[in-house]
Amino acid sequence: MALRTAGSVLVVFLWSVAGVLGQNTVKSVCALKGSSVDMRCPVPSVTQVTEIVWYNTRLNDKPFDLRWDPKFDGRVDYRGTTEKDCILRITDLRQSDIATYHFRYKTNQYSGWKYSYGFTLSLTDLKVERIYDNTLTCSTTCTLTDNPTYIWYKNRQHLDESTSPQYRDPVSSNYDDSFSCAVKGHEDLPSPAVCVQGHNHWWVTYTKRRICVLKGSSVNISCSYTHPTCYIEQGSFWFTQKHPVDVRSYPESAGRVEYNRNHHTMTITDLTEKDSAEYKFRLITTNKGRFSGLPGVMLTVTDILLEMDPTSVSEEESVTLRCRTQCTVGLNPTYIWYKNGQSLTNPITSYNSLILDPVSSEDAGNYSCAVEGFERILSQEETLTVRCEYMGC
Repeated sequence: MALRTAGSVLVVFLWSVAGVLGQNTVKSVCALKGSSVDMRCPVPSVTQVTEIVWYNTRLNDKPFDLRWDPKFDGRVDYRGTTEKDCILRITDLRQSDIATYHFRYKTNQYSGWKYSYGFTLSLTDLKVERIYDNTLTCSTTCTLTDNPTYIWYKNRQHLDESTSPQYRDPVSSNYDDSFSCAVKGHEDLPSPAVCVQGHNHWWVTYTKRRICVLKGSSVNISCSYTHPTCYIEQGSFWFTQKHPVDVRSYPESAGRVEYNRNHHTMTITDLTEKDSAEYKFRLITTNKGRFSGLPGVMLTVTDILLEMDPTSVSEEESVTLRCRTQCTVGLNPTYIWYKNGQSLTNPITSYNSLILDPVSSEDAGNYSCAVEGFERILSQEETLTVRCEYMGC
């Protein structure tokens, strides 16, 4: 297995064994939560692959293509050309992605599917721990793939880089000194800061680092924070721009942004796509104390879209409707289906799909969908036309 890091994407090569595409091989991969990973399976030159499917679960005893799994909406992409290679990219890695991934493929030499194992994905956060009096380690719950370079920070300032996860502080630290670590290429995913001497330090911890919500809905963004005990709080606010300015002062936020009493939580109502941004919390204290929690919370506001394929069919044929969002709304969203404005009762569904099989003339009409809990936010309607091609229709 060959490994390399391309920007902030971990790239994994699953090489063929004895000329067979990854047959009976399972590779273990460890990546950071919130990062991205590429899985590439080079194809022997004598084989022309015509179709690839990556999956980690089965539906009706058949491999369920990751591209149709709502848990991966907006996060899975098949890259490369099936004639030469097969690349699976998963972005914004999260706890629910921990699984064993497989792929199956077809070639120009064989009409049926061939199956092959892929890899087992593990995810980890970073954590600074003291192992000796003046030695710290950037610990993980699994061994990061590709022998990464670790970056150390002292009081948020770059301190050192090394392929070793350990850092030895050559001098005695002050009580207010804090340390954190990150992996090179993923500097936006640092560990929480740790005060070596055990006193309070400057730090902001967000309840969620990434949030996906529907256009027209509301969202709460919250955090907790600490600061040295010798400082007294004087105020705080949230901001998105390069220079910290209270988001409540933005003209487009007028009447839509509220803080709770201690400003830990910000509520934004009537969301639009323009609200998609990175939101950061800023704390102001005595002694000219100013601290911003970086990186912040990535908010993505998405429409809900209905895809129908095909839109015109004959009776006895089949139609699949898919309810899609740019990102995954909630942990495991449930979709509600409507026909001509009325909720469907007992529809045949699969994840985010409505299946009409076989189609009858009664299925013709205008369809829309919504996410459970947000029923007032409907997708645009799509019209299904059913052709009658039999005598007596």
